[in-house]
Amino acid sequence: MTELQMLQAYWWLLISVLGAVLVFMLFVQGGQSMLYCRMGHDERQLMVNSLGRKWELTFTTLVVFGGAFFASFPLFYSTSFGGAYWLWMSILISFVVQAVSYEYRRKHGNLYGTRTYDVFLLINGFFGCVLLGVAVGTMFFGGDFEVSRANLLDAASPVISRWAPTRGLEAIACWQCLLLGVAVYFLARTQAALYFINNIRGGDGFEKHMRRKVLVNGLIFAVLFVAWIIILFLATGKQAADGGTVVDVSNLYLHNFLEMWGWLVAFLFGVVLVLCGIAAGAFTHSRAGIWMSGIGTVLVVISLFAVAGYNNTCYLPSNTHPQSSLTLANSSSSLYTLKTMSWVSLFIPVVILYIAYVWRKMNHGGISPKDIEEGTHRY
Repeated sequence: MTELQMLQAYWWLLISVLGAVLVFMLFVQGGQSMLYCRMGHDERQLMVNSLGRKWELTFTTLVVFGGAFFASFPLFYSTSFGGAYWLWMSILISFVVQAVSYEYRRKHGNLYGTRTYDVFLLINGFFGCVLLGVAVGTMFFGGDFEVSRANLLDAASPVISRWAPTRGLEAIACWQCLLLGVAVYFLARTQAALYFINNIRGGDGFEKHMRRKVLVNGLIFAVLFVAWIIILFLATGKQAADGGTVVDVSNLYLHNFLEMWGWLVAFLFGVVLVLCGIAAGAFTHSRAGIWMSGIGTVLVVISLFAVAGYNNTCYLPSNTHPQSSLTLANSSSSLYTLKTMSWVSLFIPVVILYIAYVWRKMNHGGISPKDIEEGTHRY
């Protein structure tokens, strides 16, 4: 393996970690989607203020995820983020209204009322999860785009990637991508209920209600995810053969797991942890379900990214122009850029430790009605 290939693999691993953390942090969106599920005013205030301590971490992770792609695989950035414009803009808008809601929900002089901003939180809670799942689904089931490097010489239209006229919205009509989006939504709701059990001291009634939410949403997620995995293993994927020619390979992702068995072990271990977290939240008095489920989610997502990008797999297949499909080799930055950015990436552990420290400080002792009454900053 050459130095360039090692750096491409390294950066794909970093992106996989960021994507996995983002999926875990979507419990914030899942919690927002449950604000009006038979919740009283006091319980809703507890939930919003609990989520308000974490929402910025999700937003920041999303931005860093996009930034890492821009630095390491710019062709993906221009093709997906720039080409599937309306899909990503819909995701961005849903996160913008979330930020506005937390900023102005309880602000003095609020002309629109708290309920208006709660609706914004519900919008982000549903569409943020589903559309992100759809976007990730295109990395397995492809999109309608064409890459033409010769366009860079066209002064009239120097656009290297051209997407279908629907600009990414057609991915929502892809039932495989939509299935993943809905599965991500119910995973986010499951982990939100586990997070509330861990973080909120709202009384026995509130905790029992959340444990029922864990069971119901966890079962729905499990059924949807198993169905999607079966579909993925049976699907035909695209792989770069010798010379860079893209060919169709039956059951590609299953073969990738079997050939890279280490990722299969991580995937199965992650699935077991997620199921243990759901069981702990639904059937025991433990408050640690969020950590089992969270670590399991991270392992599962990293493993899925691995089989999507490694082994010469096309991590963004083109359904209309197969030879335009993107691989790690044909879409990465130069050796110099990857090497320079790798030094910058050494600061990532410092950032993760800082987040862990802040999380621990904010979560110490949980949140109770007394904290809201006496707190100087309320959402």
